[in-house]
Amino acid sequence: MSDPVNPEAVAEPTPSPEAVAAPPAGEGAPPAEPFTPPKLRINEMRANRDSRGPRKPFKPRDEKPREPDVGPRVHELPKLRELDAQIEDELNSAMAEISDKKLLDDPPAPKKIPGVKIAPNPLKTGKIVGIHIDDVFVEMPGSRGQGVLSMAQFPDGPPEIGSTVEVQIVRYDRADGLLVLTREGAVEAAQWSTVHIGMIVEARCIEVNKGGMAVEVNGLRGFLPISQIDQYRVENADAYVGQRLRCMVVEVDVPNKNLVVSRRALLEQERADLAAKLWEELAEGQVKKAMIRQIKPFGAFADIGGIDGLIPISEMSWTRIKDPSEVVTLGETVEVVVTRIDRDAKKVSLSLRQTKASPWDTAHFTYPSDSVVTGTVTRLEPFGAFVQLEPGIEGLVHISELSGSRVRRSQDAVSPGQQVQVKILNVDRDQRRISLSIKQVREKEIEEAIAAEADEAPAAPVKPRVKNPNLRGGTGTPGPLFPQLGQK
Repeated sequence: MSDPVNPEAVAEPTPSPEAVAAPPAGEGAPPAEPFTPPKLRINEMRANRDSRGPRKPFKPRDEKPREPDVGPRVHELPKLRELDAQIEDELNSAMAEISDKKLLDDPPAPKKIPGVKIAPNPLKTGKIVGIHIDDVFVEMPGSRGQGVLSMAQFPDGPPEIGSTVEVQIVRYDRADGLLVLTREGAVEAAQWSTVHIGMIVEARCIEVNKGGMAVEVNGLRGFLPISQIDQYRVENADAYVGQRLRCMVVEVDVPNKNLVVSRRALLEQERADLAAKLWEELAEGQVKKAMIRQIKPFGAFADIGGIDGLIPISEMSWTRIKDPSEVVTLGETVEVVVTRIDRDAKKVSLSLRQTKASPWDTAHFTYPSDSVVTGTVTRLEPFGAFVQLEPGIEGLVHISELSGSRVRRSQDAVSPGQQVQVKILNVDRDQRRISLSIKQVREKEIEEAIAAEADEAPAAPVKPRVKNPNLRGGTGTPGPLFPQLGQK
């Protein structure tokens, strides 16, 4: 190959195919084979294929015959005797490690899990036998010995010696040999060594944080979620800062010093106790004090002391209202009448307007028939117009009584808010209906106006009759019809 940089360089001769294909000769090297071009090799292969003769036809392999289908295979079940022996061997091997003493002894006591409290004991009635500083000693029935209560559990003052008190047993103090007692619903002094789930404590609200409030329980810092402050949604938690609330412990993590309390759980528990007692004595017709808890377009829900009842919008006022907030406000305390009780569905219907006198009781005296009164048109219907005579009393003016002329639509004769004079046609106190008429009032007014005009108009003077001298009635000559006129 020539060098393009040095043109004087002599080009090297190109080796022949035989020299390229043949390896260099040396000791032990195999003899060199002559080079055969690829085209000649293909021709040799075709010649060898043709010399073998035609191809044999394709013959598939013989398949093994399938076994006849005899249905699903059925595994043979073990015999009962063999199965009983197998179970007995397994049982003996498992019981071999357990001694007879372990079998006869009492079962071990369940392990105490941190943060979980076993259900409280039932209430016991004890007798107060002594008071020492901040401790109240109680004699328990059934030779159980004495128990001790904290004076903080008597918010009304120290109890009298000899009086009885209902308590629950919390635990046994081996050091003092006394039962540690607590009153139902009373506040206990919390410590990390004694705090447990279900314990009632007094929590002082310190500050508002994300998701709730930070509280202090007898020196322990805890957390009160905003959803657990009250039974209903609390919009502004700042109003509770600085207050002391009775709460129930719902979560305790002593190693991490985590304490969560709930006021809602305590309120719901107290509410459930009140509801159970109220269902026993509740009856229709009773008058109860209720606090408005929730306002809806169809009425308001009110708490009557542990039970929520519904005041329908139709039972809020004797007048027609469009929104319950026109009559009641959230948190307001009102008197209601129990109208219906469904003990199976746990539903109570209440009435607010029945606590006030109904204007329909004296409607037949206030509005006698054929009297004319003034009212206000409140609403229009295709069949007539409703007129309010006073708050709580409405009457109907039928479309035929709206005007003396033919009226196709009520709005053609009157409009809402218009002051009109109506005539009382009929009063039905039982059905609370009054029939009115505007047409008869106007007809009467027209008749009275005509009569008044007739009375007030002066009588016209009667002119004397002037006789015509040229006329002589009956002085003519007799004719054939009246021959007697001329006779005297």
